[in-house]
Amino acid sequence: MRVSAVVVSHGHARELEESLPALRAQVDEVVVISNIPGSVPPGVEAVANDHPLGYSANLNKGIALTSGDAVVAANPDAVPEPGAVAALAEFMAANPRCGVAGPMMTYPDGRWQPSRRRFPTVTGTIVRRTPLRKILPQRHHFHLDESPPTEPVQADWMLGGFLLLRRSMLDELGGFDEGFRLYGEDIDLQYRASRANWQCWYVPAAIVRHEHKAVTDRHWLTRRTLWHWRGIARFVRKHPERLRSL
Repeated sequence: MRVSAVVVSHGHARELEESLPALRAQVDEVVVISNIPGSVPPGVEAVANDHPLGYSANLNKGIALTSGDAVVAANPDAVPEPGAVAALAEFMAANPRCGVAGPMMTYPDGRWQPSRRRFPTVTGTIVRRTPLRKILPQRHHFHLDESPPTEPVQADWMLGGFLLLRRSMLDELGGFDEGFRLYGEDIDLQYRASRANWQCWYVPAAIVRHEHKAVTDRHWLTRRTLWHWRGIARFVRKHPERLRSL
């Protein structure tokens, strides 16, 4: 299985200095999208946008420039450990209906980072996106695991910081929905994949170190939180059946 990678940078030149060499060593080709000036370190070739695009549009643009059987969509702050991409690709190649393969993620200090999650529900969204998350456990509504799985397990969806995506699945689904500016595009893609009988698998043999700033978890009213709510609203408009899921 030939593997490509797409990284979208929005002023993340510092992060790319560490993550890009680790990624390049594990894939057959990398496309870096520079969404704004100063997004890549000196000497790094990148596709520079004339004007900033939404994250989904940037991913689709990068994927269209690649040729692999599968494509890694990676955040600039996601650093794959040696062998991570190979573990994901080997699992995907052995499981023809695996459309999305995600790694075990860790924080920079080595702590496990929960990235295997449930599809949104009304109750879960209220808990996750209001101050209620400070007093109610999210694992009942959002996270699927209380401890890291040790074997591959299926997921509703996985955090979009580092995902291996099968090209035939992307072609069938039409790629990412560019109506999502930032946030929600990963949930939407994996939800559509599930409804089209593609599988999403969490593969703990692949390990990726991910900073995961989680800005919208720390601040209640910013431009990013507004984008997040826009993403939630778009997801509900597209998939109103989720309103029946409490």
